[in-house]
Amino acid sequence: MSDPDDHALIEKFLDTQWLEKGLSDNTLKAYRSDLDSFAVWVSQQQGSMVTVRRKDVNSYLSYRLGKGLKARSTARCLSCMRAFYRYLLRENMMTQDPTLRVENPNIGRSLPDTLTEQDVEKLLAAPDLATPIGVRDRTMLEVLYACGLRVSELTGLRLSEINLRQGVIRIVGKGSKERLVPMGEESISWVTRYLADARIQLLKKNLAQDTVFPSNRGTQMTRQTFWYRIKEHARSAGIRKKLSPHTLRHAFATHLLNHGADLRVVQLLLGHSDLSTTQIYTHVAQHRMKELHKMHHPRG
Repeated sequence: MSDPDDHALIEKFLDTQWLEKGLSDNTLKAYRSDLDSFAVWVSQQQGSMVTVRRKDVNSYLSYRLGKGLKARSTARCLSCMRAFYRYLLRENMMTQDPTLRVENPNIGRSLPDTLTEQDVEKLLAAPDLATPIGVRDRTMLEVLYACGLRVSELTGLRLSEINLRQGVIRIVGKGSKERLVPMGEESISWVTRYLADARIQLLKKNLAQDTVFPSNRGTQMTRQTFWYRIKEHARSAGIRKKLSPHTLRHAFATHLLNHGADLRVVQLLLGHSDLSTTQIYTHVAQHRMKELHKMHHPRG
């Protein structure tokens, strides 16, 4: 069990991150989980968060990796710890940053899972259009792929954020950053069809509800529920690839680049603040091009 004073410090830090940086609920939950785990470990070493030194940070990272936790999650944890100790320094609660000169775990550069254009077509065609839920799911998949949204952005979408006449969606993403994303004709057609009938049936008596994609109970759907729906549709479509909640977002970016889109345009559409985050998709596109060359070129 962690020290109550450490717990109070963590909560103050999270409050400032929410107020100053507008971090999402999911990011704050991840920060809380990482810091709480670290606080428990520190307490077991007979210390507190404000007495931590660099050797303690290194020992904790080694402890995590020794337990079999992935290097990527440990790197995320270290990033969180850096932000936490910068906050303590700023508030004059510490005089030295124990995370300085601590090396990040070597996580390599993994390519995001993605789908071919043929796989996407099969996934989009999987929902049963004879039911309101099927029409809703097809529309959600169309919007997700057409706009490159995060699943949480899709499930949180409000009626006021869709402009069918102009064909754009207004998204408030991570860090409360706002972006306008074009929908495309196919997506507009499905949203128009869905809003005219299936959505009304799903809302039941909750007609004042302004969420675009309600659950079958007429309330806002959770991202976990829609992720489950994606996996079910992928299974029925015969797609055996490992999927993630970001799979269609990855496909959106990769397919745009494969068809000649400018990297900075893709960056804007995805809502990435740093171009280097978007550049991973150029590697995906190049990897796909090499595969096609090997498969179809006589000298491949």
